[in-house]
Amino acid sequence: MARASRSRHRFWRDPALPHLEARSIEDGQEVRYGWHSHPTFSIGLVTGGVSDFRIGAECHRIAAGTVVLMNPDEAHVCNPLNGQPWSYRMLYADAAWLAALEGEATFRPHTPHLSRDPELADRLGRLFSLLFDPLPDSAEKEAAVRSFFVALRQALGGVPSGRHGEGRPGGEHAALDRAADFISAHCTQPLRLAEIAAVSGLSPSYLVRSFKARYGLTPHAYQINRRIQFGRRELLRGRPIVEVALDAGFADQAHFQRAFKRHVAATPGQYMRRE
Repeated sequence: MARASRSRHRFWRDPALPHLEARSIEDGQEVRYGWHSHPTFSIGLVTGGVSDFRIGAECHRIAAGTVVLMNPDEAHVCNPLNGQPWSYRMLYADAAWLAALEGEATFRPHTPHLSRDPELADRLGRLFSLLFDPLPDSAEKEAAVRSFFVALRQALGGVPSGRHGEGRPGGEHAALDRAADFISAHCTQPLRLAEIAAVSGLSPSYLVRSFKARYGLTPHAYQINRRIQFGRRELLRGRPIVEVALDAGFADQAHFQRAFKRHVAATPGQYMRRE
């Protein structure tokens, strides 16, 4: 049984369902996120309080009953207002698993970023209750998640496959792809902006502007985000925090812990203990 923390974090994971993860924050007035993104499709339900939700150029004031949706690699931030109580639940689903579920070769991003539909909020709330319930088995939980996402796709529809910025000129699109892929492949190594620019074929200053316009993060912030994603995977393997910190490319455990908390709104220890 998970021990309570001041912010009452809980994480749900099932070894039989590695493509899914859920989290619950029962009192998030001290939770503070920095701009970040996830490699997964993420959907959340605000269950109490009021917060600011920013994604790309959008800014929304959201309250209990609001459902938020984030496509893979969409930079966003959501924080409570003025330190007020705030509670929410999030579900993270692997994009490749979702694509296969929907009979697609690649994941098709969902169009809206939020919904205030009470029926959708109720369905998502019941799904979270099932996932955090220790009694139902893995098969029942996966079936419920599959059913939810099939209904979600039918209700919301989608847009053509591909990364953000499909409308950009082909040459720039490919250049930003090369930059993002290079950062992802070498995220744990020291990278200079000049190296990334050389790979992309763009000037350093133009690369920074264009990269942030597309991904919502500068190349450096994108690399830190990728390092945190690497760290999350390694922590779930049970590796010591200090080893993960160094392998992820941080100078020491303290630097890793500070960056981890900005991106995950939980310490590495809380994340590992699922509390």
